[in-house]
Amino acid sequence: MNKLRKGDQVIVLTGRDKGKRGAIAQRVDADHVIVEGVNVVKKHVKPNPLKGTTGGVIDKTMPIHQSNVAIYNAATGKADRVGIKIDGDKKTRVFKSSGAEIKA
Repeated sequence: MNKLRKGDQVIVLTGRDKGKRGAIAQRVDADHVIVEGVNVVKKHVKPNPLKGTTGGVIDKTMPIHQSNVAIYNAATGKADRVGIKIDGDKKTRVFKSSGAEIKA
């Protein structure tokens, strides 16, 4: 079970965008996620008349390693860690600090 899922609100812990908050837009692979508004780079694009695209400089959101983000706990207003609670055959994600269930 992945501790971070698409749609979770996260805070960036390290790097150029430290302290920024955003939602996970996509999981790229097992270790990387794309967070809205975080790790945005400028990409120079050539025009392609066959596809009908114009050239120029565009903003592109790049993946960030999941170890550099932490889930946002709205109750405390801080970053928190995620734990897994097992009840019989059902697994649920909980905040480590309070034990409250994470609403997906």
